[in-house]
Formats: sequence, structure tokens, C-alpha cells
Amino acid sequence: MTQETPTGDQSDDAGSADFTDRPPLAEADLRGRGYGIYTCHDCRNVVLTMQDCGENMTCHGEPMEPVSETAIDVKPPDLRQVLLDAFGLPKSGLDICLCVIGEGPVAPSEVAERLGYDESTIRRYLGELVDIGLLERTQLNREQGGYVNVYHSIDLDEMREETLVGFYAWAGEAAALIEQANLTKEDYKQGDHDAPLEEVFWEEFRGATGESDD
Repeated sequence: MTQETPTGDQSDDAGSADFTDRPPLAEADLRGRGYGIYTCHDCRNVVLTMQDCGENMTCHGEPMEPVSETAIDVKPPDLRQVLLDAFGLPKSGLDICLCVIGEGPVAPSEVAERLGYDESTIRRYLGELVDIGLLERTQLNREQGGYVNVYHSIDLDEMREETLVGFYAWAGEAAALIEQANLTKEDYKQGDHDAPLEEVFWEEFRGATGESDD
């Protein structure tokens, strides 16, 4: 499908909002959240934790300072979007995972019957969930001979750790991409370019946004 580039008075979805009508950005209060953010003012390192570490969080031997507010008022993420972005797991995949956790061990045909999904879809997502590390697959011998593959959850404590580590790895990649974007803008301001910043910027990140120029 061809994607047309808006011209003139036209605008794409990202630019359709009228920013002039928006209220000034307010600082987001991070106190009382279920996570902690710490920063080192010497090296500008930033750390995310799932608990308040107080003065125990250090960087090169010095205590890091907890961040209590940010000038960027971040919109709370949707769980389904987070799982899709971080693990490529849409709602149907999550439904299958939750079914196995709650009912397992189960065979693909049983999951398909309970959820009403096509069995080929069930098998595809079960395989992906095993590859991600959220589920395990074992073989159950049949009384009449042969075997059937059944799926069950890994230990829930292990799942918690694995999903957090996996998400932090994804977040690290996202943070590195944002840092590269900031450096690209800084390099542009310090350099001599014939093209405008928006052209140089998106050329640098061609393919990184998942969008096509077609």
C-alpha cells in the first residue's frame, strides 16, 4: 500500500494536533510511584529501579540522587501496547499465555476450545511464547501410543524476573535510540548542513521507526 506524504495544509496523524491550544507542560510528580529513578549529576547516568533504594543507589562510589519530578509529563502506557512493543505480544498472544498459566498444562486444542481461537493461531503463539521464555513445552505420552505436546507456565517468580529483564533490555535499546537522536540534533547544530534538520534527522534513523518511505 502506498503511503502519501502530506503537503500544503494537509497533516499526518502525528501533526494533526493543535499545539497552540495545549496548556503549558506541568512537571510530573514521581513521588509515590511503584518505581524509583536515580540520577548521577557527575556523569549524567540515570537508573530505573522497582523500589525506593534511598542512598544505597550509588554511581562510581557516590550516592545517586532520587528524581522526584520531570518536566516531561509522560502519558501512562497501555499494558497491551507495552507487551506488543517490548515482546511483540498482541492481546491474542497474551490471552493464550494467561490461559496456559491459569489452566496448564494444556494442549493447543484445549486452548483453542477455551478461547475460541483458530488452532493454527494458538500453535503459532504458543511457539513464540516458548521462544520468549514465558511458557514451557513438554511431551505427554498417550495411553493409545504416541505423545502430545502440552504447555505450562514457568515458575511465576522466574516469569516476573524474566519479563522485567526483557523489558529493561528493550527499554535500554529505546534509551540508546533516544540518546542517539539527541546527539544527532546536537551534531547538526554544531555542523554545516545544506539540508534542514528534519531531513538529516530522519535520514539518520531511516528504518528505525518501522515506517516505510513507499
